[in-house]
Amino acid sequence: MFRAITALVVSVGCFAALAWAESRTWTDSTGQFSIEAEFVEYAKGDVTLKKANDETITLPMNKLSKDDQAWIRALLRERLAERKAAEMRPGANRSGEMRSDDSRPTRGGNEPEQSEDSAVVNRGAPGDWLQWRGPDSNNIAPGPPAPTQWNDTQNVKWKVEVPGRGHSSPIIVGDLVVVTSADENRKTTGVFAYDKMTGSPVWQTPITQGGFQGEIHPKNTHATSTVASNGKQLFAVFIQNQSVQLIALDLQGRLQWQVNAGPYVPQQYKFGYGPSPMLYDDMVIVASEYEKGWLAAFAQKDGKSRWKQPRNGISFSSPVVTKIGGKDQLLISGLKMVAAYDPKTGQPLWSTPGTTNATCGTIVWDGDTVFASGGYPDSQTIAIKAGSSGQVLWTNNEKCYEQSMLAYDGHVYAMNDGGIFFCWDGQTGQEKWKTRLGGPVSSSPLLSGDNIFVANEKGNVWVIKASPESYELVAENRLGDDVFATPIVSQGRLYARFADSSQGRRQEYLICIEQQ
Repeated sequence: MFRAITALVVSVGCFAALAWAESRTWTDSTGQFSIEAEFVEYAKGDVTLKKANDETITLPMNKLSKDDQAWIRALLRERLAERKAAEMRPGANRSGEMRSDDSRPTRGGNEPEQSEDSAVVNRGAPGDWLQWRGPDSNNIAPGPPAPTQWNDTQNVKWKVEVPGRGHSSPIIVGDLVVVTSADENRKTTGVFAYDKMTGSPVWQTPITQGGFQGEIHPKNTHATSTVASNGKQLFAVFIQNQSVQLIALDLQGRLQWQVNAGPYVPQQYKFGYGPSPMLYDDMVIVASEYEKGWLAAFAQKDGKSRWKQPRNGISFSSPVVTKIGGKDQLLISGLKMVAAYDPKTGQPLWSTPGTTNATCGTIVWDGDTVFASGGYPDSQTIAIKAGSSGQVLWTNNEKCYEQSMLAYDGHVYAMNDGGIFFCWDGQTGQEKWKTRLGGPVSSSPLLSGDNIFVANEKGNVWVIKASPESYELVAENRLGDDVFATPIVSQGRLYARFADSSQGRRQEYLICIEQQ
């Protein structure tokens, strides 16, 4: 593997001049080979090393050991922090952030914090969090870490009321924080935008009126799906009259187009709709899984259909796209399998029996290993070597049904339905540690800096050190008494959606937490 090869020609947008003048021992992922070399650069998923004789070696990052990958990520994070510190100097805009809408970096382009699993997904400008699970679809926040402690007066930059009820997580595009919400009495839905620095309402756009689902699970809402953005448009889905309504807005909240993406008519389990739209290339990918369900892609420009695949069975998971084995793959669980599709065409790539009938969480991955958990009616967490072999590496009987897991530096962190937080070795499934925090759980764990933020439905928020060595509680906080949406972190600020009923009526809020 470490046979010397000719160095790749460095394309525009790769990471040049990221070298440390330091030679170290590099080991491959099997642990069988090692080499002394200096780090030269990381570009588009490949790492270039230079030996003492000036020979260069270029290889995929996921072929290196986990320790080597962690070393590179730490270096890239340091360089990113240096760059963002430079952006905070005079010349930045009122929020202290440099932006350029004409040169928005894309995933696979020139953002130092990108992982080797890059797909054709718009990562946005620094500070953007454009869709469910963030810039790299893995719920890992780039940039400075968020504060670990807050209360009603400490580290609260702003808090604003959100009308109605919804479980959609906030996204950030430019200077906007965007969520969806629904008024269950009036049977209306809408998209709401707030100023990310002040919390002031900027605009709200009504989308549907009437046609609500007759039955949904008491824990679900009519605005559960998170908005997605390509940096210029916003895409949202709502159910109206037993169909998935896919809409596009501009950043001023003006409707650009609305299409009936297809039916959503569950007969057996009328729990309501949950999946969030996923952006890939110039498409919006939408899931609608019931007895005669489907997975489909539509053009971002005008909503025209690109492809559609049947997905017959009750499930609620959001699709996710990543690059595994040099190929972009759309991953989704549920229907008693973990499956991959070609996101360009919708054609099946591979599938492996696993999980159960219904799952809600989004698949996570580390290198070429994917992890899924569910569900209903059975409990299973599974690790699979992605590809045609579909080798099952390990399984256990833990269940993360509504919430997604977190894969980071060779380990999987998960809060099961009962509120027990686990750390497993990603390749073997060995339990590194576990601790009982308390459930029930719907929100997904989020990594910022070296800390994992995880909340339960009662509003408890734990901050835990992301370490496989042992459980270490950093802080414990509260967000009202009702948390279903997953918080996000942007440039050191934590944004969260929660509800509070302490004043005798339930009221939803958005909050921005920043180190004061």
